[in-house]
Amino acid sequence: MFLRTLTLDEAESLPRWRRPESLLFLMAFAMPVAFATWSALLNNFVIEVAHFSGVEIGWLHTVREIPGLLAVGVIALILVMREQVLGVAMLGLLGLASAVTAWFPSFGGLLLVTLMSSIGFHYFETVNQSLQLQWIEKKRAPEVLGRIVAVGSGASLLSYGALVLLWEPLGLSYDLVYLVSGGITAGIALFCFLAYPQFEGPHPQIKRMVLRRRYWLFYALQFMAGARRQIFVVFAGFMMVERFGMKVSEMTMLLLVNYVLQMVAAPAMGRALGRFGERRVMVFEYVGLTLVFLAYGGLYWFGWGLLIAGGLYILDQMFFALSFALKTYFQKIADPGDIAPTAAVAFTINHIAAVFLPAAMGYMWAKSPDWVFLMGAGMALVALALALMIPRHPEPGYETVFGTWRARPAPAE
Repeated sequence: MFLRTLTLDEAESLPRWRRPESLLFLMAFAMPVAFATWSALLNNFVIEVAHFSGVEIGWLHTVREIPGLLAVGVIALILVMREQVLGVAMLGLLGLASAVTAWFPSFGGLLLVTLMSSIGFHYFETVNQSLQLQWIEKKRAPEVLGRIVAVGSGASLLSYGALVLLWEPLGLSYDLVYLVSGGITAGIALFCFLAYPQFEGPHPQIKRMVLRRRYWLFYALQFMAGARRQIFVVFAGFMMVERFGMKVSEMTMLLLVNYVLQMVAAPAMGRALGRFGERRVMVFEYVGLTLVFLAYGGLYWFGWGLLIAGGLYILDQMFFALSFALKTYFQKIADPGDIAPTAAVAFTINHIAAVFLPAAMGYMWAKSPDWVFLMGAGMALVALALALMIPRHPEPGYETVFGTWRARPAPAE
């Protein structure tokens, strides 16, 4: 039954739980079970077990981002397999690799297992974003994407809640938690493969690399999003453990609070995006991020304490949740057949800075951590200037406030 291929219109006759949108929600739930657990434990694991410094953590995240730089490889893979199959397979790889993380408590071992889980994560995310934009109607996209973010936040909430409640009372080990969380994600991936038919999008996708002049602003925003994301992903959490000595249960509680807020706020963010448009939402996001990064520096300049640091960490993640505005901006300006190849190209562009920044900033962190956050504020300001170029109602032929050349139809395969 799972080999059956249906169009999106034909899929409407299926039970609601077997429709394309339900599959997107299920995959959105499955990914954070492994990834959120891996992230929650990582900083404590590498400091307590592997004895990492800022230099090693920088290199670890540089290696983790290499598959993102190579996301264009998805274009080659979809020549031989369907996007849906590839996405589910990569979700399974993420789960399996995350499950065995604690078996490799050395620098070289962690680089290897992180690389494998990262291949699963980045290739899954590339395909997942493509399927979301193909399967969800433009008018409903902001609201549905907001709900998808909420579902992912709910999965993270469950993972973090279990860690907070059970880590110390049950004396859980890194090995057991990684095995269980990764195994759940891999199991859900197998279910997705067996329980769902193959869904055919309304527009055939171009199966080669696509770079179009009129998408230049989207590419630039993707590059800056990847650059400033590293400040949070690599160093914000590391700072909470290194500077304030936060334990696993305390770090997880901080993430738990964040995802409770995000789960509640994400659908409202989606409605706000539909009402106010991508430009206003992104301007709000980048102004907020600039202030947050400057305040991170204040932790070092003025000696602010853990309470302020925790509040900034939560705000940082909340602003990050608004990033789906960039997806809907591209959906509005794109030729329908460009979505899959451009998702791969965009993921690669997003990770150009991600490959060299963590290692370079790791050395900067060892000398002066506040300079890392100052660089983050600068990146957010550049992204703010780019966001101001988005028109109120973007569409093909009107991708920036300056106007542009008229969009040409995508060439036939």
